[in-house]
Amino acid sequence: MFIGIPKETAPNECRVAAVPDTVAKMVKAGLNVAVEAEAGLASYIHDEEYAKAGANIVADVEKIFGESDVILKVQKPYLNDKVKKHEADMMKQGAVLITFLQPMTNLDVVLKLADTKITAFSMDAIPRISRAQMMDALSSMSTVAGYKSVLLAVNSLKRFVPMLSTAAGTVHPAKAVIIGAGVAGLQAIATAKRLGAVVTAFDTRPAVGEQIRSLGAEFVPLDVPHDQAEDAGGYAKELSSDFYKQEQEIIRKHSKDADIIITTALVPGKPAPTLITEEMVKEMKPGSVIVDLVVEQGGNCALSELGKEVVKNNVTIIGAVNLPSMLPVHASKLYANNILTFLNHLLAPDKQSINLNLSDEIIKGSLITHNGEIMHQGVKEGAKKGDTAYPNGPTTRSHW
Repeated sequence: MFIGIPKETAPNECRVAAVPDTVAKMVKAGLNVAVEAEAGLASYIHDEEYAKAGANIVADVEKIFGESDVILKVQKPYLNDKVKKHEADMMKQGAVLITFLQPMTNLDVVLKLADTKITAFSMDAIPRISRAQMMDALSSMSTVAGYKSVLLAVNSLKRFVPMLSTAAGTVHPAKAVIIGAGVAGLQAIATAKRLGAVVTAFDTRPAVGEQIRSLGAEFVPLDVPHDQAEDAGGYAKELSSDFYKQEQEIIRKHSKDADIIITTALVPGKPAPTLITEEMVKEMKPGSVIVDLVVEQGGNCALSELGKEVVKNNVTIIGAVNLPSMLPVHASKLYANNILTFLNHLLAPDKQSINLNLSDEIIKGSLITHNGEIMHQGVKEGAKKGDTAYPNGPTTRSHW
């Protein structure tokens, strides 16, 4: 079986879907691996390292796509400017694609993959169950994003973060507010604490309170019954507009004095709730910073702008896009391990074919297209309606 690793063509994408260590494991398993020339350069991996791991280095991108049985990518297929062809059109019929598709925001790409009879799996659709933990690329990338979000905030902040006692006086620690305590939020809490900030965190799910406190942050609970706060998979659920207004008022008590706010609150398949209003921004301290990690899904801050750092009412607001790509060395390593585990799960015992056992929860949940059809029920319904889940439409980065 031939595995192809192309160079990513999405704007500002520095990650790669395989690293020399995972290539070596594929080769050891009897797979033939071809890596496009310079595919890993943006992640500081040279072609020689891939070759030493057993990969064939191929300069012809059309050959990579056209001869591979399985293509491993980070981003959805794009138009390749080098050869003026769409990556989906270069794949052979019946080939397998494994990548971050974000199918509900990229229905045009999903339909194209179905038309070209590509069997496509989306890494962001893998169910978050115990036996899929090592495949959970969303969590891996959220860890990177949560860490980097705090560094971006600190870089734009006009003051120290930790407490300092000097002969010239005492500098009090910065106050950080983290909204949403999923994987990205928890990593943001941990990073802010390590830098010396006093951290307060909000979440609608009472169960995460213990995790927040274990990291040394204050947990501000919201009065929401457990069955209303999260779904069966442990994700936050969409709540009423009245609840979000109530939540804004609770956050407002803390945002007025915050130096840093990191927002990560997202409801799967829905636009992100507005939790920081324009009025709340006006009340914040001059020089404070907001990093909105869900700006591509509409944003938690009403004044966030996609992919931009803006100053509104003396508050810096960062509409963060593709933070994992800013740390490509470890982001690529983590993602490559996730995708290798998933690939091994898909491979038949002989390593020469793909197992499409739809009774397997992981395979069924992540399979988007096969044999000319959309297989994922949620995506199929979205395609019929012509809807996308998020107001900003198709995105240019992998969802964390």
